Amino acid sequence: MFGLLILFLFFPFLLYVAAPQIRKMLAFGVCTSTVQLPGKVAIVTGANTGIGKETAKELARRGARVYLACRDVQKGELVAREIQAVTGNQQVLVRKLDLADTKCIRAFTKDFLAEEKHLHILINNAGVMMCPYSKTADGFEMHMGVNHLGHFLLTHLLLEKLKESAPSRVINVSSFGHHLGRIHFHNLQGEKFYHSGLAYCHSKLANILFTRELARRLQGSGITTYSVHPGSVISELTRHSSFMRFMSWLFYYFLKTPQQGAQTSLYCALTEGLEVLSGNHFSLSFPSSDCRVTWVSAQARNETVARRLWDVSCDLLGLPVD
Repeated sequence: MFGLLILFLFFPFLLYVAAPQIRKMLAFGVCTSTVQLPGKVAIVTGANTGIGKETAKELARRGARVYLACRDVQKGELVAREIQAVTGNQQVLVRKLDLADTKCIRAFTKDFLAEEKHLHILINNAGVMMCPYSKTADGFEMHMGVNHLGHFLLTHLLLEKLKESAPSRVINVSSFGHHLGRIHFHNLQGEKFYHSGLAYCHSKLANILFTRELARRLQGSGITTYSVHPGSVISELTRHSSFMRFMSWLFYYFLKTPQQGAQTSLYCALTEGLEVLSGNHFSLSFPSSDCRVTWVSAQARNETVARRLWDVSCDLLGLPVD
């Protein structure tokens, strides 16, 4: 009995000491591409924290001109200075982007298109998770509005620039949670029924469907697109849920760091020869350390739903349906 008590008291300390080894074991590898990016231009949404910050940092380290597209510009400026200091790359720029406001998205793209001649990498990383029911400035349910519709509009407005800059890539950060997602066209804005956890999953399913339909439409254009699952990562995404904050605390030592979580996005942004796999969903696999195409749910493979979601998204955003 005494031995069990001692073990119980010392277990947190032992877990703390073993944390680096635990994380190393669960990291599942890193992006091994040696591609350098001088002269390339990249946009990373939600780049002022977490996975987005680490993704932007690595792109800057490789010589790209990187735009940190953030809602919180002040925080973004602090991150930009940090990245500049760490990488020695001064071409790290901050621009305001609020994905919950289509006017802000249009203003961001208008200014970017006037400022830049090229765009080679677009990483749609920003997101919200398990928010209490609320709506964006345009009346969209917050998860669907930010995670899907905001990035849908952003990508659409930048497509011509991406085509002109080909070969170029679009990476959409999704989640394993998409397996619980469904696209309820009769309740897309959550007004008939709403669950914050499922709303997140629905939006992550929308990310994968958008990726697949975008890839189909862009065949032969020189633009390729991929969706990714970063893994279970320590992040600010859980800030709206006390339960998820508790679970993150409980399993803290088993979660990936943001740097580890960024590896899948970086793999799809940088790895050569990936063009033939456009439209697929990627994650880092266990027990190997390879990033590879990952199985998605039957809903995520439904081409009819993907095409209808595209048309409905265009209609909601006032874009031409083609």
